[in-house]
Amino acid sequence: MKSIKSISFVLLLAVLPAMLFARGDKNKTETATIQTSAQCESCKSRIEAAVKELKGVKSADLNLDDKKVTVVYSPKKVSADEIKKAISKAGYDADEVTADNDAYSKLPACCKKGGHE
Repeated sequence: MKSIKSISFVLLLAVLPAMLFARGDKNKTETATIQTSAQCESCKSRIEAAVKELKGVKSADLNLDDKKVTVVYSPKKVSADEIKKAISKAGYDADEVTADNDAYSKLPACCKKGGHE
């Protein structure tokens, strides 16, 4: 009986760290900072909403001063490329990914490039 308890205890010590490590990896997040073509508060709302719809995105915050959106996301659920594509499909440039032409054409004039000049 004593040896069964000892074996159980040793197994628990061997398995517990692996379980904790796997759990921590599951919740791992990354942060991407993406340059956009945002112009105004309306753009900010559109871009943040488009990004937040993606599964795995924890937060999205667009700074209008530098037009960069900072996205915290789970890389196991979504990639930075998928985030850029979502921004493009909302009508905006996202780093090297240009805005989807159809979506861009539907933006209000204030949200188009040069809309606030």
